[in-house]
Amino acid sequence: MSIQSENIEKLVARREKARLGGSEKRIEAQHAKGKKTARERLEMLLDEGSFEEFDMFVQHRCTNFGMDASHPDGDGVVTGCGTIGGRPVYVFAQDFTVSGGSLSKTMSEKICKIQDMALRNGAPCIGLNDSGGARIQEGIDALAGYGEIFERNILASGVVPQISAIMGPCAGGAVYSPALTDFTLMVKNTSYMFLTGPAVVKSVTGEVVDQEQLGGASVHASKSGVAHFAADSEEEAIGIIKELLSYIPQNNLESAPVVETADPINRVDDALNSLIPDNPNKAYDMYEVIRSIVDDGRFFEIHREFAKNIIVGFARFNGRSVGIVANQPKVLAGVLDINASRKAARFVRFCDAFSIPLVTLVDVPGFLCGTQQEYGAIITNGAKLLYAYGEATVPKVTVTLRKGYGGAHIVMSCKQLRGDINYAWPSAQIAVMGADGAVNVLYAKDIKADPEHAQEIFEAKKAEYEELFSNPYQAAQKGYIDDVIEPRKTRFRVIRALEQLATKRQEIPAKKHDNLPL
Repeated sequence: MSIQSENIEKLVARREKARLGGSEKRIEAQHAKGKKTARERLEMLLDEGSFEEFDMFVQHRCTNFGMDASHPDGDGVVTGCGTIGGRPVYVFAQDFTVSGGSLSKTMSEKICKIQDMALRNGAPCIGLNDSGGARIQEGIDALAGYGEIFERNILASGVVPQISAIMGPCAGGAVYSPALTDFTLMVKNTSYMFLTGPAVVKSVTGEVVDQEQLGGASVHASKSGVAHFAADSEEEAIGIIKELLSYIPQNNLESAPVVETADPINRVDDALNSLIPDNPNKAYDMYEVIRSIVDDGRFFEIHREFAKNIIVGFARFNGRSVGIVANQPKVLAGVLDINASRKAARFVRFCDAFSIPLVTLVDVPGFLCGTQQEYGAIITNGAKLLYAYGEATVPKVTVTLRKGYGGAHIVMSCKQLRGDINYAWPSAQIAVMGADGAVNVLYAKDIKADPEHAQEIFEAKKAEYEELFSNPYQAAQKGYIDDVIEPRKTRFRVIRALEQLATKRQEIPAKKHDNLPL
């Protein structure tokens, strides 16, 4: 056998050993937990045969606490590039079979290289996280590694899409990289995110809680809002990533992919004409409106389980990606609260960063009142959404379906926040507040002075107020609404508006950076 052939055999054998990660026994243990290995996940994620691996032979350099006894190739993370739907992406997948996926300095260097390449080449960066946290044996070097990753997350923000999938534990400092990315996915029952685990929580606070209650997928998807998606399986999580990428561009200088559709531009839905109940306090389902007007009824929702009183997600109009923000009358009457405000603000800012037009569907009675909201800084959090819309330079089309009251009307992409085209249905009510509240404020003395006829006075003044404001024409007369449209033609009017705005150019004043309320 020639020296060259012998060297090739050694290379093949070393590659095979590296692909095994920790060992076959540890792979079996991973499978026993219902989890895939790092390489199996990448195989599911990327187009077949597209993966190009980098740094397969990188080894850690730590000699503390017996670490010099083992130097596995790859050092607990698989990195490289590939394609999803034919579009380039950069990926890293932590390998729990090697030192519990713990982060070493060399692992961070591998991840940072991928982040740098994604930023330099203008492609999404996807991280599949499955790690026990910082490698304790490396001490400050591991912490420095996290810092290097976080800095790159920050520099890439708004330049290339960043997606984090939590496929196992993610604790301590490790949680901040996913928190800095655009979208975070978790897998129910197998993935966890928390700053400190249950044992530490118990020792510090006395609170007894398990991993799922403290930082499971359901908790972060519905209560904290840390996770945008909670998948039932790893396969579902991978499918979500693929669908998400289909709606967004490769970077901030490109446009999202255009998808052919047979759905006619001028399709009408007569059911929309009778959707709004006669009783202004009766709910209806905003999902019916969304699915009626978008291409083929397809809506890809973000943060579905969190702050359900507002809906955000992606859809297409005439094949082009659009971000949708909509109040949901079926939940808390569609009122804006702390969580709804920050949920929508984050989504609006993502769409603006990546030049995805915004369509806003409004039915909002106001901001949620009470000490809990005030103590929780509803003022600051509501201002986040106001700021996001006012700052956004992408095409903005707004349709007010029913209620648009008070400050909440302003916040929801009104004309004064540089809304480009603002429509209203004939059922729209745009005013400082509803008729009942307004009459109680404006005519309180008159009603109190004549208790015998108090109800008659109230009803008469209420009718007067409703005649003036329980319609969109006052706003339309002043140019705050561009047109009052027939509900069944909403799809056609929105598409026409988006086509008109396709060449929109709008600048913001030169500045180092903004200072949005946080």
